[in-house]
Formats: sequence, structure tokens, C-alpha cells
Amino acid sequence: MAELIALLPDSEKEQALAELATTDTEQTALAYDWAFWARPKQLPPSGDWRVWLIRSGRGFGKTRTGAEWVRYRAEHGPYYPIALVGQTKADVRDTMVELGESSILKVSPPWFRPHFEASKRRLTWPNGMTATIFSGDEPDQLRGPQHGSAWVDEFAKFRYPKDTWDNLMLGLRLGADPRALVTSTPRPIPIIKQLIADPYTVDVTGSTYDNAANLSPVFLDEVRRQYEGTRLGKQELYGEILEDNPGALWQRATLEACRVKVAPELTRIVVAIDPAATSGKDSDETGIVVCGKGSDGHGYVLDDLSLRATPDGWARAAIKAYHAFKADRIVVETNQGGEMVSHTLRTIEPTLPITQIHASRGKQVRAEPVAALFEQGKCHMVGNLPDLEEQLCSWTIGDASPDRLDSMVYCLTDLLVTNTSWLMG
Repeated sequence: MAELIALLPDSEKEQALAELATTDTEQTALAYDWAFWARPKQLPPSGDWRVWLIRSGRGFGKTRTGAEWVRYRAEHGPYYPIALVGQTKADVRDTMVELGESSILKVSPPWFRPHFEASKRRLTWPNGMTATIFSGDEPDQLRGPQHGSAWVDEFAKFRYPKDTWDNLMLGLRLGADPRALVTSTPRPIPIIKQLIADPYTVDVTGSTYDNAANLSPVFLDEVRRQYEGTRLGKQELYGEILEDNPGALWQRATLEACRVKVAPELTRIVVAIDPAATSGKDSDETGIVVCGKGSDGHGYVLDDLSLRATPDGWARAAIKAYHAFKADRIVVETNQGGEMVSHTLRTIEPTLPITQIHASRGKQVRAEPVAALFEQGKCHMVGNLPDLEEQLCSWTIGDASPDRLDSMVYCLTDLLVTNTSWLMG
């Protein structure tokens, strides 16, 4: 009966709930019956599969689906440890386990709510089942542990997706039916394409609008305004995998060919800032990118720490990165408020070494030499930096260049492009 009711619109489910459950106890039980409330695409597929991949737009209900699947596996088996893997440990804790509206703790009924021990990165259910937190930026933590189930969230944004996946799957070997659920807004990275092509993967796609009845009208209006009818909207609203923009200076195949796991010994490290003009909720992000020059003369993109914040917020984030990476200076562009940026930074740390670059040429001319370095194999991404890479592979000449891209260009220009004899050599 519950599976049939799941096909009803949400407005009719409320009436069905009132008719089916007449006591408070019955209504409480039905309120936590995921098969009753879920849409068909949110229920586990039938058949013999190893990986259930849900790639969908924002607001589809991926997190709720993952939390409910974990809850079901914990309660009904197979009774083996579960791995919870997110972009960072904080993402797992906040989104998947504890704080998110669709997190495991929020969707669990009072009679089967797990105990969360943050210090041990562990959930324990009343029946003794356990789940452990892992992160995509520390793939080696998955070496050794064995599991019978795994939920991997926002996989396409992991820093080291291939290493994380390989270590996870080598340990997903307990019981007769070990399975993994992967929930992610898709990006055209090799491991996602590999999963889609795998015959033991059930690939489910969905759009933001599939869940429109449960989303704020304000949110829907906002995403329609920003993304509907755009290339990025195909990814962010409809869960489609975008192929390379043929007009972009950077191509994903080039970035993959130049990618490394770790950088060699570095002779210089700089942090570059591309500040947003305003700091409201609709403002652009402030680009903060860290790059280094290796002893081999190559450039290495070490991290992308871009964020949406007030001037004090992004200044403190950039200074924190400066110290964390033991950088020798911070680079800012004077064309777009560079003097203000320098003043803001030095208000916090007066002796901070700052280089101001004045761009007398257009963004295209500044970006082209850096793109050429990647094509020549002289610049490298250290791990995956998905948001930055999305901008690199989407931006076309003539469009306003985005924050992360600009910051990376400032970094690598300061480190490498001024040495024209090396650049041309």
C-alpha cells in the first residue's frame, strides 16, 4: 500500500495519511515511513546492482534519500558497518549526519535514533549497528576499514575522488550484498563517467523541479532566474553532465593530463585575491587561490579557498591561507579596488607582504599565457578543485571572467609569466 501511495502527489498524501492513521501512534509511525512519502526515484531500485548513483539538480532530495537509505540498512540489514563519505568531515557531520534538515539524525524516528559520537566520527543505532565518517580529502583513512554499505555524498566535488573511491570499494566487501549509494550534482570528471558506464551501476537522474512541491517558492524563483535556460542550469537544475565548452581556454582533458596528487618541493608560494565588489547574499564570491612554483620550474595550483564574505571575512581567510601554506606574499590586482584590498589586509596584519599588479591588458590577454602553460604541461592541479575547474572549463573569451579563475591567473602570472625566457623556453 505504501508503495502505491508514494505515487500520489504530496497534497493527496496528506489526506491519505489522515485516512490511514487514526491514532497518534499510527500517525507518528506513518510520518516516518519513507516508502509512503518518497517519490519513486528516491526508493532503492530493484535488481542486482552494486552502486546506486543519483545525479540530480539542487533541491531534488538527494540528501534525504541518502539518509533514509542508511537508516533502512541500519535497521533492516545487512548488519555490517556503514561508511559515510563526504567532501570533508565537516560536510559529513553537518549535512549528512547532524545539522541538515534531511540529515540522518533529523529523519530518524525516536525509537530508532542513533547516538552520534563526534570525537569518534561514529553513529551507533539501538540495535548495535554503526556508521563511521570519512572524507574525500583524506582518502587513506578508507584503507583497511571494511563495510557492508556506503553512502557517498557530493562525490563530484571531492579533492581526491579516484583514490577515495578505490579505497572505499576495496573495503566494501562485508556480507553477501555490499552496496553503495552515491548522491551528487554531476560534473564531467572521469570517475563519474566511469560509474555511469558500469553495468553494475543504476544511474538515476532528476531535476530540481521534481521536488517543487517541497521547495520554497522563493528558492524556485531564484534558481529559475539564475540558471533556467543557461548551460550551467542543465547541470545545477537538471543534473545533466556538461561536456567541455569548445570556446573555453581550458579543457578538462588538459587539466586531467596535468593533475598531480602532491606538489614537489616549492620555491615560492603566493595567495591571490579577486575581491567581490559587495558582500550581500547575492554578491559574487571573493576568489582566493593558492599557487606555488616548484623546483622544476612548473606552477602548482594548491588550493581554492574562495568564499562569499565581508571584506573582513575574506581578508582573514586569505591571511589564514598565507600562514597555513607558508606563502611569501599575497597578490592583488589594483584595477578592481586593489588599494582597498591592501588596506583591508594590512588593517589585520600591518606587515603583510603584498604585491599589487596593474593589468594594462584585457583579461583574455592575461589568461591566455596561463592557459598555454597548462597545454605545455608546465602547470598542474594538485588534486581536484572542482569549483575552480568548472569556471576554467566554462569561461569563454568575451564573457566576464569569474573570481576563482581570475585569482588563479594572478597567482600563476606572478609566479611564472613574468619570467618570459622560461615561458617561451
